[in-house]
Amino acid sequence: MTVLEKLNRLAQACLSQYELSPLATATLINYTENSTYRVDDPASGNRFIFRIYRVGVHDRQAIESELGWMSALRREAGVQTPEIVPARDGAALLLLGDAELPEPRFGAMFAFLAGTEPPEDHLAESFDRLGEVAARMHLHSRSWPLPAGFKRPTWNFENMIGGPRPIWGRWQDGIGLDPEREKLLGRLMEVVARRLERFGSAREQFGLVHADLRLANLLVEGDQTKVIDFDDCGFGWYLYDLSTALTFMEERPDAQELVDSWVRSYRRLARLTRDAEEEIPTFMMLRRMMVMAWIASHSDTELARSEGAGYTLGTCRLASRYLDRFA
Repeated sequence: MTVLEKLNRLAQACLSQYELSPLATATLINYTENSTYRVDDPASGNRFIFRIYRVGVHDRQAIESELGWMSALRREAGVQTPEIVPARDGAALLLLGDAELPEPRFGAMFAFLAGTEPPEDHLAESFDRLGEVAARMHLHSRSWPLPAGFKRPTWNFENMIGGPRPIWGRWQDGIGLDPEREKLLGRLMEVVARRLERFGSAREQFGLVHADLRLANLLVEGDQTKVIDFDDCGFGWYLYDLSTALTFMEERPDAQELVDSWVRSYRRLARLTRDAEEEIPTFMMLRRMMVMAWIASHSDTELARSEGAGYTLGTCRLASRYLDRFA
């Protein structure tokens, strides 16, 4: 039995810990880092989302902190996030065990959010939504007093890409790198590091961010925009949320138009200085290098197989243009 088959069985078994009928079923809808299931209960007609968290990344304290920020955004900032569904005993987070899985895992149930991912044929409008929701989240982050024991990762340069053990892996392991490309990207990292150090991490620029605020993590229902998947949330530069929105879109001919749409929408609610706007390309390259490292450390995934060396080559093209402008 594969690990995924064991997780599927575990998800189904866990449903008995919630106020669900014996007819409820768990159907896998996403398996990347975590395992995410749609839960259908035909007895009530209700639908939920159940997540089993991956092993060895976030402990109980960090996951409970993630859930706490999601709830605070929903209560205090007007940002629609999935509501946590407690188990029968009132627990928001379950510790799941299975004799055939070597390590226990955490699981959480969420209310199902209606809506669809923003369509790619109206990207400017979609980036307008992204800019507005990012502004609401960042305004909340700047004013929210962190609860005691709050714990989330810090997305600084060292942890992202510059240190000996970056969270997502080493960019030097990128698929398709050769000595010439590695030299080019090494120069890029020197410039990015220098500019980020000068930009700084003061409260105005650096705080609690979603850290994966892409269209894939938005749900749209009419005029409502809902935000899901806070698994990467942590302390980082606010502009990093813009760079995540552009993941895999950096070489589009309309990429600058998408940035402009995000920035205009953001500025309707929150302050963004001209100096900060000048560093958007820096954060785009930072994100690009992180994803290249992630692909290298997840070479067995479908994403790595489909992107692979082509993504590395595209990163080198973008790096050359960036260095022509900023080196």
